Amino acid sequence: MSSSYEKFKKRRLITSYFSVVLSIFLVLFLLGGLGLFVINSQKLSDHFKEEIPMSIFFKNEATDSVHKAFAAELKTARFVKNSEFVTKEEAAKRYSKDMGEDFMAFAGENPLENSFDIHLNAAYIRNDSIRKIEDRFRKNDMISDIVYDDVLVDLVYQNIENVSMWILIASAIFALIAVLLINSSMRLSIYSNRFIIKTMQMVGATKSFIRRPFIVRSIMLGIIGSVLAVAALIVTLVTLDENYPDLKIIEDQAMTGLVLLGVIVIGILITWFSTFFATQRFLNLRTDDLY
Repeated sequence: MSSSYEKFKKRRLITSYFSVVLSIFLVLFLLGGLGLFVINSQKLSDHFKEEIPMSIFFKNEATDSVHKAFAAELKTARFVKNSEFVTKEEAAKRYSKDMGEDFMAFAGENPLENSFDIHLNAAYIRNDSIRKIEDRFRKNDMISDIVYDDVLVDLVYQNIENVSMWILIASAIFALIAVLLINSSMRLSIYSNRFIIKTMQMVGATKSFIRRPFIVRSIMLGIIGSVLAVAALIVTLVTLDENYPDLKIIEDQAMTGLVLLGVIVIGILITWFSTFFATQRFLNLRTDDLY
C-alpha cells in the first residue's frame, strides 16, 4: 500500500516538475523569439524597402558606351544597393513569359527599351530622397523615363514606423506577462509543499535553511526550461537563415548571443525571485492559514 502511494507521489512530483519546466520553456521561447525579432526588425524593414525596384529606361539611340558609363556611375553611387542592365530583347522575353504569349508576333517589332533595374539602399527609400535621385538621373539626356512605385514607397515607410512602435509596446507587455506566468507556476509548485515548509519551521529550522532546497530546485528547473528554449530558438534561427539567407538573421552574432544569454538569465532570476517570495509568504503564515 505504502509502495503504491510512494509511486503515485513520485509520478505526481515528476508531473509537477514537467509542467513547471514546460511553462518556463514556452514563455521564454516566445519572449526570446520576440527579443530576436526586435533586434532584427531593422534588417527586416530594410529588406522590404530594398525590394522596391526603380527602372530607368534609355532611348534607343543610346550607345553601349552610354550604358557602360551609366553602369559605372551606379557602382560608385552610395545610394545604390545593386543594379542590373536589361536589354530590350531580354525585356521582351520576360514580358512574353508574363503574358503567356509572344507579343512580338503581333507587335511586329520590339517597342521596349534598354533599361537598368536598380534597388536602392534602405536609408534612401523615402519619397523625398527618391525624388532627388530621380532628378539627378533625369539630367542624363539619354534617359527616356524613370519608373518606381511612389505610393508603395510611402506606404512601406509609414507602416514600418507604426509597426516598430507597436513592437516595442508588445515587447514590454509580453515581458510582464512572462514574469507573471513563470511566477504563478513557481508559486503553485511551492504551494503544494506548504505543509512541509511549516513542519520544518515548527521543528526549529531557520528560514534560510528551509528556502535553500526550494530555491536550488527552482533554479535547476529554470535552467532546464531556459536551455530548452535557447535550443529551440537556435534551431528556429538556423532554419530561417537557411530558407531566407538574404535577411542575414544570424549575421549579428553578438546581439543574438546576448539575447540567448538573456533568456537563460531571465529564467534563473524569475524562478529565484518567485521561489524566494513564495516560500517567504508561507513561512510568515500562521498554521491555520495554510488550510
